[in-house]
Amino acid sequence: MSHARHAIAPSGKPFAFSPDNEAKFAQLLPKYPTKRAVILPALWLAQEQEGHITVEAMEYVARRLEQPAVAVFAVVEFYTMFKTEPTGKHHIQLCRTLSCWMRGYQDLQGLIERKLGIGPGEKTPDGKFSFELVECLGSCGTAPMMRMDDRYWENLTVEKLERIVDACNQGRDPAGEDH
Repeated sequence: MSHARHAIAPSGKPFAFSPDNEAKFAQLLPKYPTKRAVILPALWLAQEQEGHITVEAMEYVARRLEQPAVAVFAVVEFYTMFKTEPTGKHHIQLCRTLSCWMRGYQDLQGLIERKLGIGPGEKTPDGKFSFELVECLGSCGTAPMMRMDDRYWENLTVEKLERIVDACNQGRDPAGEDH
């Protein structure tokens, strides 16, 4: 699901903010000291609208903010929160950096691969889950951890992760499994 490993092809579909997002975009501009500072929140609006960020959306944001397209592309390339292709309903970002490595992220990766049948960069056939390994998510004191459904899941164990995945598979809110 990360675009860092491959080129991003244009979707061929024009992009423009929806009326609601256009209003949100207009409210962003006066809150920041420069248009360049609006790149992150503008990209977030684009991703929320489409589910992922296309080349056309990046070019649109660049034009709207009067920035070079490469500046917008670089932001998308750097931040793991931005996706350049559709992800599963539950997108799992498992941290693999030092603290998580020392505390056993590999066992969690193994569970995901066995239970869901997917590896990093893949999506389940039903579109319910996608999975990627990411660099530091900034929660080293509560390693190992992952980000899923715009939420941090910390102090993970194989058992806890299995309960979270099972809840998602059963259509339940996995928040109750975070114990």
